[in-house]
Amino acid sequence: MKYYLIAGEASGDLHGGRLIRELKKQQPQAKFRAWGGDFMQEHGAEIMRHYRDLAFMGFVEVLRNLPAIWKNFRFCQSDIQQFQPDVVVLIDYPGFNMRLLPFLKKNGIKVVWYISPQLWAWNASRVKQIKKYVDVLLCILPFEKDWYAKHSVAAQFVGHPLLDALDEMGQSPDFPQRHNLKRDGYLALLPGSRTQEIRKILPSMLQTAARFPDYPVVIAQAPNQPAELYHSFSHVHPFTLMEGRTYEVLRNARAALVASGTATLETALVGCPMLVAYKGSAISYAIGKRLVKVPFISLVNLIARKELVYEFIQNNCSPEHMTTEANRLLHDPIRREELKQGYMELRESLGGLGASQRAADAIIKSCASQ
Repeated sequence: MKYYLIAGEASGDLHGGRLIRELKKQQPQAKFRAWGGDFMQEHGAEIMRHYRDLAFMGFVEVLRNLPAIWKNFRFCQSDIQQFQPDVVVLIDYPGFNMRLLPFLKKNGIKVVWYISPQLWAWNASRVKQIKKYVDVLLCILPFEKDWYAKHSVAAQFVGHPLLDALDEMGQSPDFPQRHNLKRDGYLALLPGSRTQEIRKILPSMLQTAARFPDYPVVIAQAPNQPAELYHSFSHVHPFTLMEGRTYEVLRNARAALVASGTATLETALVGCPMLVAYKGSAISYAIGKRLVKVPFISLVNLIARKELVYEFIQNNCSPEHMTTEANRLLHDPIRREELKQGYMELRESLGGLGASQRAADAIIKSCASQ
């Protein structure tokens, strides 16, 4: 079997790598070519484009980078034709992958979409393309299967692969001591994985943290983001930068300020009290506000179906607005217990361990039934 996987972000690289590992357990001779990152490469994929060169955030940023995006798109089509895979596995990344669907259908290639696109958030009419072009649709959020069923699309809920990732990480009880930190005595910042996000969100996070001088700041450095980017904001408030230690940083932090995205779910599953922040360009935000049809921006609240964690969006992503909730996260035992209970319920809804294995099983079964 020959698999071609396409992921455009760090989270897709993580989940794609684990999927490759599970597929190889059952098909040791399988070949993998991918758009992804270091984790997929470590598990045996030949990386044709790295996700760090693909991540453009916001409508304006996408427009500015259209020539590069179209160049990548044409290269992807050509590379798929050259590789001639039995299956193409699309991992999230809907802006790119949706446009690829007609090409894959025309070339008679089986299409699996793992981590289904969040059409329930905006532009639900695209579900017609999923129904027409996608052979196997694998969901990782518990409410997605029912949403697709309402639109006459068969989907399988395989559980969330983050549970496996966190389970494999294990515990590092000596982490604070090794890095001269006090357990439960510092504030963690996760300002996003894209350059544009970090530049927009990190200053407000640091300004908020500066209001709590008793809590040192630790920033979890995103994969493939240079340290220089973070240190360009060191004049705002001092911090310690940690590379490749995100889960350990969260496990030992008193509380966290987290940019919206997969990191919010990671933080909740680790059990760290948090608030969620988002800030984009004014034009991108104005367009997005008109298009997005969900009540929350964080995965935690979307899955919980309530505002479990507080969200500070655009103009509210400021120290003036975030300070009160940050203080509660650090000092209010009732608020901290409320989040602890909510996180436990969230974990129980995500399907338990083994998501990557169930996804691999579904893919192999679908190929066998061709």
